[in-house]
Amino acid sequence: MKKNILISCCLFLVTQFLSAQKIEIAPYLQDAEPNAIKIMWQTNFGEESVVHWGTKKNELQNNTKGIAFDINFTEKRVHEVSLTGLKKFTTYFYKVQTGKAISDIYQFKTPAFKDFPKEINLVAMSDMQNDWQHPTKFKEIVEEGVLAYFDKNFEGDISENLAMVLIPGDLVENGTKFKQWEDDFFKQSEKLFSKVPVYPVPGNHEKNSDYFFKYFSLPKNGSPEYAEHWWYKDYANTRVIGLDSNNGYKDIKQQLVWLAKLLEETAKNDAIDFVFAQLHHPHKSELWIPGEEDFTGKVVKLLEGFTNKTNKPSLHFFGHTHGYSRGQSKEHKHLWVNVASAGGAIDNWGEFEGRDYDEFTVTQDEYGFVLATINTDKENPSFTLKRISRGNNIEFRNNELRDSITVYKKTIQPNTPILTDLNKEEKPIYKVLLKASTFKSKKKGAFHAGANWQVATTKDFSKKVYDSWKQHENWYYKENRQKNDDLTDETLDRKLNNNTVYYVRVRYRDQFLNWSNWSEIKTFKTIKQ
Repeated sequence: MKKNILISCCLFLVTQFLSAQKIEIAPYLQDAEPNAIKIMWQTNFGEESVVHWGTKKNELQNNTKGIAFDINFTEKRVHEVSLTGLKKFTTYFYKVQTGKAISDIYQFKTPAFKDFPKEINLVAMSDMQNDWQHPTKFKEIVEEGVLAYFDKNFEGDISENLAMVLIPGDLVENGTKFKQWEDDFFKQSEKLFSKVPVYPVPGNHEKNSDYFFKYFSLPKNGSPEYAEHWWYKDYANTRVIGLDSNNGYKDIKQQLVWLAKLLEETAKNDAIDFVFAQLHHPHKSELWIPGEEDFTGKVVKLLEGFTNKTNKPSLHFFGHTHGYSRGQSKEHKHLWVNVASAGGAIDNWGEFEGRDYDEFTVTQDEYGFVLATINTDKENPSFTLKRISRGNNIEFRNNELRDSITVYKKTIQPNTPILTDLNKEEKPIYKVLLKASTFKSKKKGAFHAGANWQVATTKDFSKKVYDSWKQHENWYYKENRQKNDDLTDETLDRKLNNNTVYYVRVRYRDQFLNWSNWSEIKTFKTIKQ
């Protein structure tokens, strides 16, 4: 009898344990505004969706209810609660509750509205889809990378110092597999996204899955019929634009029409100094040419046109290629930045077909993330990008700064270079040496970061025979191909016509993407043969 009672009690306790409500995905933050924010989480069952919150950790006096919805045709529920009536640029504490399941207490900080802090930080990283050889690499990037970096370099909680996290795609290996979202993405990032809002766009590995659009509550200000496929979010003086470069959406003309219209509106908005776009696929990739996508080239063209028209610098963050690259457009203050890999297997040098593109200054086959620090100075706002590296499977790096660039809104041109006189004697038809003056600029700290040499057979340069654009460094396949090149001279490495007059000009660029004016045109004549 006692044995049967004991067995019954054990079965009861086991049943109670198995049926107990529990939070499977810790709360994470979405769509933050100066006076509102959304909080989401997942439970094994239960409709109740309550957030207890307040400005003091031990006094969560406010209770806000939200909604719960099915995620995978089981009893599991995703919960979404919208907190409104918040104060701008204020720290709040919160915990979530579904029945008897209650979370730990977390905190977040609302964005500012007009009186922005001098500096604002955001992080961009991508392609954290699970690599079976390193299944917790994303957790490492989050906890030993982002969190550890902020803990070391900033005072206070990360919610006080990081405004948002951008993810240009490939959050999981297969977006149609339900458990990957919990195990490979949310559980590995819960210490970050419970405190800092996350804004992803889909990559090809999401496979246009409903899970992506159920798990995230992104701004719904894009085309209504394609809600959350493209959208924008303003923070301080920066407009962040999310786009969908995947099959099924890259060919929808409405996306580019929407983007063009948005950029026209942004051009008239004096409160916006910078535009940061994010989408998954690269237009050009030095590590993996097969991953390139023409759609992204169309986006780049629109952003370049916007920047050219407004003098508001822009950039596009992308992924797909599992490594880091940073480049810039030739004629515009527009950056190209590959922010991978945050977990996906590295695309190692030599593993795939690659190419040394003029646009890119540095490419590295490494894990890591990009920190963008936006300076809201009214006189001359700027932003600085830093690549924080975790190395690769051959060489570990502990949050090492591997690349950085600063771009200012205001243009301060370098001094116009002066070409050395070329008319003293006729030149050979090959390997003509061109020389110009040293780099000078009125901009404090500016140095010689680029040069563009042009040679033509017409004075208006309509018939160019040589057009060389070089950066002060070109890190490709682990070596600097620009080493020991001071950019003030150029050797024409091609055969010229004999007994012909050629026109030459040059311009210099600083590291802030400011071009000088073109030099005065000089000529030389090749020898008769």
